[in-house]
Amino acid sequence: MVVLVTGASGQLGQCIKHIAHKYENLTFYYADSKEADVTDKVSLESVFAKIKPDCCINAAAYTAVDKAESDKENAFAINVAGAKNLAEVCVANKATLVHISTDFVFDGEKTTPYTEEDITNPQGVYGLTKRQGEEEIEKILPEHFIIRTSWLYSQFANNFMKTMLRLASERDSLGVIDDQKGTPTNAVDLADAVLKIIVSGKKAYGIYNYSNEGETSWYGFAKEIFKVNKVDIDLKPIPTTAYPTPAKRPKYSVLDKKKIKSTFDLQINNWQDSLQPYN
Repeated sequence: MVVLVTGASGQLGQCIKHIAHKYENLTFYYADSKEADVTDKVSLESVFAKIKPDCCINAAAYTAVDKAESDKENAFAINVAGAKNLAEVCVANKATLVHISTDFVFDGEKTTPYTEEDITNPQGVYGLTKRQGEEEIEKILPEHFIIRTSWLYSQFANNFMKTMLRLASERDSLGVIDDQKGTPTNAVDLADAVLKIIVSGKKAYGIYNYSNEGETSWYGFAKEIFKVNKVDIDLKPIPTTAYPTPAKRPKYSVLDKKKIKSTFDLQINNWQDSLQPYN
């Protein structure tokens, strides 16, 4: 089976590349935005014609949550028009699409884990464009898996873990928000789950939640990062009000994973167990 990975130079794309050797029955083709620009349908048609993928993993996304508030045009182009273009090209080429989405499609007002059936209510441009991208795919392409995830980090690209370790090397003390709850997700674990869904051959198309298990705050996540990496720093919990941002963050965005676990027989690690020392 031939698998095209768009956004291959991003965090998830690099994680897929990192574990691809475990999946000998899959042939991977990695394309960054220069080769397969999701905002350019002609570019996508050219790549699909060349490699004839059976499946496309769309890891291309506009993920700069705060910047999106003032850069709506680009966020829309990548997250909405890009998703639509991919869905249309997948239809024309009889390919399945695995599209990565986000917990930001929810408003964060719940106090129990979000299920796939919960009503979406994004609070910022990033979440809105990701939800609109989902809707475009649902309208156009029946053969899709939309995977909503949260708080992604890994040894690749820019993410919270790497930011915390960088800041700790520059400062003696650090304040981190303690009143937003969610689940850190190792992007390597997400990559592995996506590939297991593909090799399962199951056609149980639709929306699925995936993150690691458990929940914490950004402060709790930072505390564990420093503990695992043996970093000594004065870490202080602060409220959201002490660190205003252009985009509103969900207060609570833990995802319920029952559907993906039962459908694809997945075992999911607790977030602490997936947090490894960074080197």
